[in-house]
Amino acid sequence: MRILYYEKDWQAWDAYVARHPGGTIYHTSAWYHIITRHFKKRVFYLAAEEGGALHGVLPLVHFKSPLFGKFMVSVPYVNYGGLLADNATAEQQLIREAAALRQKLGADFVELRDVEEKDYNLPVKSHKVTFYLDLPDDPDTLMASFKAKLRSQIRRPMKDGITAEVGGMELLNDFYDVFSHNMRDLGTPVYSKGLFKTILEETPENSRIVIVRSKEGQAIGGAFVHGYKQRLEIPWASTLRAFNRLSPNMLMYWEVLRYAIEAGYKQFDFGRCSRDSGTYRFKKQWGSTEHPLYWYYILPEGEELPEINPDNPKYRMAINLWQKLPVPITKMIGPSIIKHLP
Repeated sequence: MRILYYEKDWQAWDAYVARHPGGTIYHTSAWYHIITRHFKKRVFYLAAEEGGALHGVLPLVHFKSPLFGKFMVSVPYVNYGGLLADNATAEQQLIREAAALRQKLGADFVELRDVEEKDYNLPVKSHKVTFYLDLPDDPDTLMASFKAKLRSQIRRPMKDGITAEVGGMELLNDFYDVFSHNMRDLGTPVYSKGLFKTILEETPENSRIVIVRSKEGQAIGGAFVHGYKQRLEIPWASTLRAFNRLSPNMLMYWEVLRYAIEAGYKQFDFGRCSRDSGTYRFKKQWGSTEHPLYWYYILPEGEELPEINPDNPKYRMAINLWQKLPVPITKMIGPSIIKHLP
């Protein structure tokens, strides 16, 4: 068995991801192109090959910044993308190659994002979770499965004239206006609109935007959904706080679920959150099942696990300052910061 570094001829790679039970869209070559095209990151896509066939893959993205240091992530900006392998030999060879690459590049750590517990014998975090909801064959059956309170919360915004629509590139401006406002309110640097444009261009069959509008036609909520195999995920979703009293998020999530069923998906992924947070309780109420996320780390022995996230107290002052900035300013400077945050 040998380790290959992929840069082209992606047919075998994508076929392996498609047939592997743990393969996600973030493992595919489409996300290689999204990351290299938009973020201009240095990437290392490792594959374990034997007898002309692939037995494992590991996409790695290299980060290097004065503020946050040097490290590698599989895969950054999203929830999944860790190591895939058919057997322990391929698994261990890919981990050894990643460890050697870490040392060669002088990186502080390698982070592998997985949705399953693995026997890697590596330090791990499992403080984040996601929720999966198995979908029936029609939206009416799903609605009938909800508790009366949840059905009432979904229908309430409809009574106030809130409407929803599903589309693609034509809804990008509306989505980004809502998304950028919400990221500012959260104190988080915002991605550029170009990222979502690139995703739509690279994965046109897998990506959709859902917009909810006030009765006056203003976009007050937006969701960017990403599908692969039989699962639809909602990695980015926002509503405007000024309209919270109308509960637009309830209608937005319902429309996403209805789209998922009508598009033929069998499961919905609510995306990651922290246990016992408000977002956690929101996702749990839909009857979904909690699944812990496992993030494994290759790092020097004795080193502490990294904390490059908004929960780290040392970023609190920066978050508070960001929340006070005008949205147009955050749109200008946010993308140059967020590209260094995994």
